[in-house]
Amino acid sequence: MAVIDADGTPRVEVGRLEAGMPLADEPGMQRHGDGRWRMTAPLEEGSSGERLVMDIDASGLLLEHYRQLGGAGLLLVLGAGILALATTATCRRLQRPLDEIDATLERLTQWQACATPARPHLAELPPLGSRINELATRLQEAREEMQRQVAQATAELEESMETVEVQNMKLDMAHRRAVEANRVKSEFLANMSHEIRTPLNGIVGFCRLLGRSRLDARQQEWLEHVNRACGNLLLLVNDVLDYSRLEAGRLELERMPVEMVELVDEVLALQAPMAQQKGLELVGMVYDDVPPVLHGDPMRIRQLLTNLVSNAVKFTEHGEVLVRVMVEETEPGRVTLRVSVSDTGIGLSAEHCRRLFDAFQQATPSHSREFGGSGLGLSICRQLVEQMGGEISVESEPGRGSTFTFTLPLAGEPGTERPAELQLAGESILLEEPHPATRRALQHRLRRWGARPLEAGSASSATPQLLVASLGAPPYPPEQLRHWRARLAELPCPALLLCTASPLDFPDLTLPHGGEILAKPLARRTFADAIERLLTPQRDAEPASAQDVTGAPDACLHLLAVDDNDANRQLMGELLSGPGMEVTLAGSGEQAVALGSRQHFDLVLMDIRMPGMDGIHACRALRRLGGEWSRTPIIAVTAHALEDERRRLLANGLNDVLIKPLDAEDLATLLTRHLGGAPAHLTAPPAPPGRPGATELRAVDLTLGTRLAGGHEVPGPPAARSAGGLARRERGQHTSRPRRAG
Repeated sequence: MAVIDADGTPRVEVGRLEAGMPLADEPGMQRHGDGRWRMTAPLEEGSSGERLVMDIDASGLLLEHYRQLGGAGLLLVLGAGILALATTATCRRLQRPLDEIDATLERLTQWQACATPARPHLAELPPLGSRINELATRLQEAREEMQRQVAQATAELEESMETVEVQNMKLDMAHRRAVEANRVKSEFLANMSHEIRTPLNGIVGFCRLLGRSRLDARQQEWLEHVNRACGNLLLLVNDVLDYSRLEAGRLELERMPVEMVELVDEVLALQAPMAQQKGLELVGMVYDDVPPVLHGDPMRIRQLLTNLVSNAVKFTEHGEVLVRVMVEETEPGRVTLRVSVSDTGIGLSAEHCRRLFDAFQQATPSHSREFGGSGLGLSICRQLVEQMGGEISVESEPGRGSTFTFTLPLAGEPGTERPAELQLAGESILLEEPHPATRRALQHRLRRWGARPLEAGSASSATPQLLVASLGAPPYPPEQLRHWRARLAELPCPALLLCTASPLDFPDLTLPHGGEILAKPLARRTFADAIERLLTPQRDAEPASAQDVTGAPDACLHLLAVDDNDANRQLMGELLSGPGMEVTLAGSGEQAVALGSRQHFDLVLMDIRMPGMDGIHACRALRRLGGEWSRTPIIAVTAHALEDERRRLLANGLNDVLIKPLDAEDLATLLTRHLGGAPAHLTAPPAPPGRPGATELRAVDLTLGTRLAGGHEVPGPPAARSAGGLARRERGQHTSRPRRAG
């Protein structure tokens, strides 16, 4: 360090300034090489350029610093080596006990039994070892407890499985018993049906034979009551059998052509007598877009409609019953119909509607006593509709009637419109029908057939070519009859009168310009034929068609009737015996085979259930006779109405099946099918009521009879009085007589 003057001469110097280092003009630090600096600073203000100069040489300090760093590095390396040796020794010391602990934990994780590990010698590991030993002990205890629980659960499960197995065996036995009970029930129902139908066959058959004889009015009425009771009993048996087959899933649907117009007309015709007694309007409307031919089960559809229409007529005292058939939806090869049956009867509440389709259910318990029935009909309808793939529902309100609706999927081609039954050339037809629904239906039919319907009181001045008028239901007061006599005499055209009554109750009216009286409900085909006859009178002279002539073949037919029941055997003999028909009776299968070996018969009516040789074995024995017996029609006559029984009989060589009780029309149809004709006495109408042995009078003057009887009229059923009027009309004696009201 030195103090120098302005020209750089040192005045005071401590140490020695380094030579060769220039003096700085400005104060501050100047670096001269590695580790050397010179600092210059003025001494005082106002001095004559004297400055303080300091030379600093720090090169030795840097070397010392490097030397210290090197020593510190050596110490670090030495410490690291020592630490590594200590770590290696420690690891070697801890590795074995840790490996043992790891192996123990590995075995514990795998639920393996392991010995208790040795306690480590290190002071740090004994707590860990004790915890691991405690964990192993706990795990072992848990494992043993779990094994005990598993063993207990297994034992309980085995016991439960044994119990389930026992229950399964009991269930299987119960199922077998239920199946056997169902089979026994079905067999019982079939046997009961057979046992009921067998005596019922005799009752119904002999009642029909008795109806052909001459009976007075009261006897005829009693006989009708017996027939009605037998019909109700037969319906009940059929309902029970159908319900049993539906519950067992053994009802099979057929696939046959279905003509809805004919089917609806047939159902309404069957319900017509009851509706006519009540004065109800039965109207069937099959819409024009319903295809003419569909495919389904016509028998079951007829059963559905019959049940619904019968219920509607049964529970309706006044008003109408309408049946509508329309197309609900179509798709290729399939048509879904919507069928509704509406009435104006007593109606149902919402609660009754919910349970109406259950078995053995009726709206109120009193209905079974008041209206009859078993409560199975609607349940059978529901199951039949569901089996055919449709749905059924009811809409009703107490006191305002009910509407039953069901859908009916059938196979068929949509878009094919039903052809018109009649082709007219614009004829004017005066229509007088007070019932709105019937009037609309008749107007639509007439327009579709090409006619021009006129309404009563219309402004049209055209003279009608035909009068179609409805007279309503009996009784017909004298004022009404006088009005219609004047009306018929006034109009210069034939008249077609429609009455809601049976032919026996038709009014005593003359038709001065020709015409007919028809009963409602009016079938479409019948209506068309009647209009065609009245508008084209020349066709009346044509010979009757083959369908109107029913008779037996020219040659005498030889029939064999086989039945072990004497009453049924005698009934078949009485039904079949007549002109052109020779009947031989046999009481057993053996007797039938013996008769067949000596003589050939044109047709055999064979009872199935007979002691000894039954009907099937007798049929096989007759077939084995060879010759003409191989082609002879053998008809099974049985009271079994089940379809599987029918198939079994046909599979065993019989040609057809006739179900008891025997019906004359069914018997005539069967004879026509297999022999080409039926005897006339099978299709002849019953004899009119009268006294046995009495000679038919050409005319009856009731006025004279009343006067001779002192003014007292003997009350009798309306049918008897109407029958007299019908007989007089047939003889052309259109005489008037007093008619009692009511």
